Amino acid sequence: MSQAKGICFHNVTLVRNGRTVIDQLSLELSEPRIGLIGHNGSGKSSLLRLINGLLPVNAGQISVFGQNPSSGPEKMSSHVGFIFQNPDHQIIFPTVEEELCFGLINQGLSKSTALEKVMTLLSEQGRCDWAKRPIHSLSDGQKQWVCIVSIILMNPKVILLDEPFSALDLPTRYQLLSLLHDLPQQIIMISHELDSFTDFDRIIWLEQGKVRQDGPSDEILKAYYADAKGVNPR
Repeated sequence: MSQAKGICFHNVTLVRNGRTVIDQLSLELSEPRIGLIGHNGSGKSSLLRLINGLLPVNAGQISVFGQNPSSGPEKMSSHVGFIFQNPDHQIIFPTVEEELCFGLINQGLSKSTALEKVMTLLSEQGRCDWAKRPIHSLSDGQKQWVCIVSIILMNPKVILLDEPFSALDLPTRYQLLSLLHDLPQQIIMISHELDSFTDFDRIIWLEQGKVRQDGPSDEILKAYYADAKGVNPR
């Protein structure tokens, strides 16, 4: 089952608080851009957390570029980057400079080398003046930009995003989507904003911890829209 080329689930089951959240799921995730959709409680967020080791499986196996996520999120950080829905759940340092340096230092870089990399990226983005800015002075969109850039600096193979744009206005959402669009990394993203999946290669529709539909984005989103029109809000 183990494949170094991508992400593989083999008969994976996850039980939380006595409820089966992921149910004997087998998937191979190799496309550059993959979207996860489904109603709340369908297992989307849990699936992402299984990939980076935040949750342990109850049964089955997961391989992430040949690595076992059970080693934990710290050891998986060179392979997997995770962007939370709320940037305040991710940011821990008082300034932009410190926040962006943190992951690089954890990967073994010296503080001076990490700072050099951070300043180079900020310069490329035309944001050198952001280095000393207090995090509390940033808007939600600016904080989310910091979160995304902190992961980009660590250069993981895949970036996981769990509803990263839900609290943002439309212009900010499009700006961050444009930033993500040009990245070389594989992107796996959850969003209820279905227009965020424009140009995605594949959409997986989860329901009660299983795959209901899986295929090209246009096909699956069309089916999801049609189903939603006949379903009461959950």
